[in-house]
Amino acid sequence: MKILSVNAGSSSLKFTLFEMPAQTVIASGLFEKIGLSDSFYSIKINGEKITKEKALDNHSIAVETLMQELISMNIIKSLDEIEGVGHRIVHGGPNFTKTTLLNEEIVKELAKNDDLAPLHNKAHIMGINAFMKALPNATQVAVFDTAFHSTMDKKEYLYPVPYEWYEKYQVRKYGFHGTSHRYINKTISEYLKRDDLKVISCHIGNGGSVTAIASGKVVDTSMGFTPLAGIMMGSRCGDIDASILNYVSKKTGKSLEELTNDLNKKSGLLGISGISSDSRDVEAAAEEGNERAILAQEMYAQKVANYIAMYNNLLNGADVIVFTAGVGENGIDMRRMIIDKVASLGVKIDNEKNNFRGEFRLISTDDSKIPVYVIPTNEELMIALDTMEFIKE
Repeated sequence: MKILSVNAGSSSLKFTLFEMPAQTVIASGLFEKIGLSDSFYSIKINGEKITKEKALDNHSIAVETLMQELISMNIIKSLDEIEGVGHRIVHGGPNFTKTTLLNEEIVKELAKNDDLAPLHNKAHIMGINAFMKALPNATQVAVFDTAFHSTMDKKEYLYPVPYEWYEKYQVRKYGFHGTSHRYINKTISEYLKRDDLKVISCHIGNGGSVTAIASGKVVDTSMGFTPLAGIMMGSRCGDIDASILNYVSKKTGKSLEELTNDLNKKSGLLGISGISSDSRDVEAAAEEGNERAILAQEMYAQKVANYIAMYNNLLNGADVIVFTAGVGENGIDMRRMIIDKVASLGVKIDNEKNNFRGEFRLISTDDSKIPVYVIPTNEELMIALDTMEFIKE
């Protein structure tokens, strides 16, 4: 069966078409600058990528264009071949704690989470509506980034703030990157043939989160009410003292909204290095001796290491540490720096084993107390697997 994994952003639409259950990627692509004057799209098939410019006024036109291209490129002969569409949804709020079959009522419920994810949720709903219109016979499924973290205990997901904030406004830790962390846990558990693993999953890319998992259930995760919390990231600050906002507001006259934007888009590696939010650029500058780039790398590694150490304690000793996502899969030096900073746990990296990018490998020494792996994440496949389960039903 053919299943589409879809991620709709405010001005973009990313897709992967799978043949399931073989898990074969048939085609993939990205529609960019939807609603803008210079919109375009690219589709990759059989290792070749075609790129075309086209006016994409909204998500419906982008989806219609995708359907036309799938047929004209002989990827499919009929739209009825696509049996399912899995939609990545950033925020499920307090009510959506598992993958959910979509219908009009569920879409209305999703809209109630707009306040929790204003930038993402409206875009997701536009994508859902466009695909429901284009593929009315396909099974449509919502896969939530927050769902995997719903197993956290109250003592982990509550903040020590007035309790009525939680009761009235749903202020709590939700966590994100859940689909990626779930894929990592599933993959390493199957590889090691154990369903009782205590895993520290480090999804570190431009955004990043660390998650403690025990026997397939999340114990705690670093991101919080929003993806701003936790470790230092490409342009996000991670954990800081909340009083900084009031202080800087008085000094600069900036509004809370402006300061929040600074914390999301002008902080992290970018804020400290002054160079870039891309770890590759920061690494290159550090190699040339740039002091702020060196400082940014050291801070980044330490923040991740701190969460690994904390979660090792929370799990009463982890069975495995896994790196994934852009930096985790490709950052040879950063992986080494992070593991060196948790040497007190008896974790040791093998520099020879660690000298690679983007593959599933063990990178720790034989005598490391906790084995360390690199596993490329595959959120799109996880979405397709979830969707397939609903089609089977």
